[in-house]
Amino acid sequence: MKNLPIGTQSFSVLRNTDCLYVDKTEHIYRMITTGRIYFLSRPRRFGKSLLVSTLEAVFKGQKELFDGLYIQDKWDWTQQYPVIRLDFAGRSHRTGNELKVSLDQFLDEAARKNNLSLEMTELSDKFGELIEKLHLSTGQQVVLLVDEYDKPITDHLSNPEVRETNKNTLHDFYQVLKAVDEHIRLIFLTGVSKFSGVSVFSALNNPDDITIDEQYATICGYTQEELESYFTEYFDETARYNGMDRAGLLDAIRMWYDGYTWDGRTSVYNPFSTLLFFKKKRFDNYWFHTGTPTFLMELLKKRNNIAPVLEPVHVYSSAFEGYDPANIGEVSLLFQTGYLTVKKIDLSSRPPQYTLGIPNEEVRTSFLEYLLNSYSDYPTGLVRPLISDMQQHIHDGDTTELEKNLRLLLANIPSTLHIKREAYYHSMFLTWMKLLGFDIQGEVITSIGRIDAVWQQPELTVVAEIKYSAGKVKADSLLNAAMEQIRDRRYYEKYLDRRVILMAVAFTGKEVRCRLEEIGKKTP
Repeated sequence: MKNLPIGTQSFSVLRNTDCLYVDKTEHIYRMITTGRIYFLSRPRRFGKSLLVSTLEAVFKGQKELFDGLYIQDKWDWTQQYPVIRLDFAGRSHRTGNELKVSLDQFLDEAARKNNLSLEMTELSDKFGELIEKLHLSTGQQVVLLVDEYDKPITDHLSNPEVRETNKNTLHDFYQVLKAVDEHIRLIFLTGVSKFSGVSVFSALNNPDDITIDEQYATICGYTQEELESYFTEYFDETARYNGMDRAGLLDAIRMWYDGYTWDGRTSVYNPFSTLLFFKKKRFDNYWFHTGTPTFLMELLKKRNNIAPVLEPVHVYSSAFEGYDPANIGEVSLLFQTGYLTVKKIDLSSRPPQYTLGIPNEEVRTSFLEYLLNSYSDYPTGLVRPLISDMQQHIHDGDTTELEKNLRLLLANIPSTLHIKREAYYHSMFLTWMKLLGFDIQGEVITSIGRIDAVWQQPELTVVAEIKYSAGKVKADSLLNAAMEQIRDRRYYEKYLDRRVILMAVAFTGKEVRCRLEEIGKKTP
């Protein structure tokens, strides 16, 4: 079996150490023979750096690395181009001045490697001088590869001073590119976000953004066909370890790690999680745990909006065209960072409408656990046992134990977040149930009323009514009123083809009580 290239971002290292490589050179060949200036956005750890490294090897004419790959007999390997590769993951940018110094050092290093001396002192001028001299000294136009171009901004989204200073520095740095266009063969930039006001996009006469281009939807990540073809040697051993057959293993891997789409049609597996899964042979949240999205959680809590991760979101293409880092929307940020992905594109809409949703089980379970922790300070590691317990309590009609867990959740919400309104407690209860993994719908309309919440499990529907009082009405009276409303308006009637449990929930001040009744009988 070939080695799994976990953490390997160098194409030459990967190819020289007998590592598995999923061939993406057909995409690369199409790109470099049909255009000159590109931008690609993908989430972190999704193969962007390996793609940049592969491009570098192509333009440097390293034919021996491409033996057996699509591009091997199609590219003119006698043509070798000077390559400037700038990876912002390796540049300092904790302050604006630090970023300037780091970029200046980078330009000096690039000049020395090519036996050039630079005379200009201003960053932008110096950058342009390097590109022009490389072209003139080699006789070949320059290939500029910029990896994680936005990292000096995205790493400081919660620090306005550093963020804006770094944005201005990048603006000045890139503005020379239009002036040296005749010296450039190709520009390829990767990043997580497409920020406005950085000048790289306006300076380049609007590069071809291939982020949601159908032709490049699978340029990063593994398709189903690629998974079954390239990883076939790992299936038997991994299936035995998990006590599954091949078909069961494929279904489970698909549920956990597939589901990312950028064209609404072809899905790809998260490459980082897939590689780690085959190494460790255990289903776990590998990609999510490589970096806790603290800023995301704080943003969602600050704006009191977790709807994008609970229900599908509908947006138009303008949502992908550029973002102001000082005022980025939560939906945009969730999409860029990989917590939402394109699930469907409605081409009949003018302009096309995109449906965004959580890609797979890894992201769903991990993200909801972190959200529950963020909103209630409930320990992340205890969320899954809590889900199992509450599901069992509802199935068993165990009101006493269910109340204990609801009180536990309520007690973990900081007092500053409590709002004395029934709508707040409705929303909070629905959020809890969603975060705990229940397939729940709020505000379900019927012919004679509106159900506060309905959620369904196999062979079971739970119909819930939620009441709130600041303390003037006793909990028992609220529970009676809630249960009477469900029965009087026959909210349960449309679900009688299965087992139905009625659930009344009463919030009184900072206390919570509940009652469960099954249609046809009352629970003790």
